[in-house]
Amino acid sequence: MTARLPVFPLGTVLFPGLVLPLHIFEDRYRALVRHLVGLPEGTPREFGVVAIRAGWEVGPTAPDGRPLPGDDVTLHEVGCTAELRQVTELPDGGYDIVTVGRRRFRMGTVDRASAPYLTAEVEWLPEPDAPDEAAELPAARVIAVFRQYLGLIRADPAEIPEQLPEDPTVLSHLVAATAALTIADRQRLLAIDDTAARLRAELRLLNREAALLRQVRAVPVPLKELAAPPTPN
Repeated sequence: MTARLPVFPLGTVLFPGLVLPLHIFEDRYRALVRHLVGLPEGTPREFGVVAIRAGWEVGPTAPDGRPLPGDDVTLHEVGCTAELRQVTELPDGGYDIVTVGRRRFRMGTVDRASAPYLTAEVEWLPEPDAPDEAAELPAARVIAVFRQYLGLIRADPAEIPEQLPEDPTVLSHLVAATAALTIADRQRLLAIDDTAARLRAELRLLNREAALLRQVRAVPVPLKELAAPPTPN
């Protein structure tokens, strides 16, 4: 099944169930928020968040808010919809919004001309609709290693959650979004359809990161920078 979605390129990867607050200041995305708010009651107010492979979130625009020629970004194929949950209009005409990741998709043809913002044909990716017994064992292993990993990166034990999600799919999304991984690592995890396979991949990544942290006993780069686009010189 396919659909057409507004697309918001970002220097981050969104996962289903995770909260994503955004400050909207570009005219094109102000138009997107107005479009979503104006949809009929009961219509899903969601747009696609797709991580940028190359390029920048903010680019030059024409007076009508449309991207100027040359304002191109290269995007990853797999993204996640962000459902609009809260909108605060600001005095300057911008918005502070709160969204929640909802469902994964694979992006097809991108339309750069019919709206001030990008739109794209998307294909919804499968999500498990029943408990996956094959994911229970890797989920238990991920929980154990994830707790050890959190103990290495968080000095205060109170910051380590006592409970983690029991649902393996929810757990896999939380770990992918919380661990200090690169955008490339997170993108690969988002693109995995099978929960058990995603958990096994996370187990390898967590073991890798934990081993490095034990060696250096410190994170060499601020965690927020690992998931942020590079700053131009």
